[in-house]
Amino acid sequence: MDNGDHTDEINQLPPGVALSWGIVKKPRRGPKGELSVQKIVDAAIEIADRDGLAAVSMSRVAQSLGFTTMSLYRYVTSKDDLLILMQDTICSIPIPPEDPAKPWREEIKEYVDACVGIFRKHPWFGDIGITGVPLTPGNLQVVDWMLRTMRDFPLNEFEKMSFILLLSSYARACGLIVRDMDRAIREGADPGAFGGIGYGAALRQLVKPDRFPHLYPLVMSGAYTDEADNPIGDDLDFGLERILDGLEAYLRLKS
Repeated sequence: MDNGDHTDEINQLPPGVALSWGIVKKPRRGPKGELSVQKIVDAAIEIADRDGLAAVSMSRVAQSLGFTTMSLYRYVTSKDDLLILMQDTICSIPIPPEDPAKPWREEIKEYVDACVGIFRKHPWFGDIGITGVPLTPGNLQVVDWMLRTMRDFPLNEFEKMSFILLLSSYARACGLIVRDMDRAIREGADPGAFGGIGYGAALRQLVKPDRFPHLYPLVMSGAYTDEADNPIGDDLDFGLERILDGLEAYLRLKS
């Protein structure tokens, strides 16, 4: 019989994940100005936002807070755990209230935009590698948001999770692209360089049909270097719309 005691299962969670759920014993309260997990995480995020993820270390965070490095370990046991908590904190974004009148495509676009926004606000986010399934509450709250959107879809649980992975992967790819563009522009790059404007004439001299038979007509028309009228608008938005078209077509097949 299940007596409700799941201590063993909870103890199997990585320490950083457990700490994100607030189920790890906290240090005894110290004097006024004592540290806290949230203060440590906020300080680490501030450093990463300003100087990049490589600048984050337990000693650097401790110094920024005016404490010794050893004092941080009373709250967060390792840098890896700190990264988990940083990631969870920035993923704890406001979830839009449920609106039955809102089309599901619009809600999914809001989700993708929100994910891309995390990469833009916290460029270091993409430097943290993916190590497993999301386990922390901030990440899971976002997953729950998408499951809410899909609640009436004629899909099984595995199909729903697969579509969430597809959408999240596209959001991550877009987030990294936009992040890198933002960074390059801040460092003085010409925004027009991302569309290839200014390089069309040179490419028309270099790209020959015998070597690049399929690229050649795009270069000659100006489409490759964004020198022709673009009927599809933003490339990333266009790609998302086509993913949603595919999801919509799949839903019709399942209905």
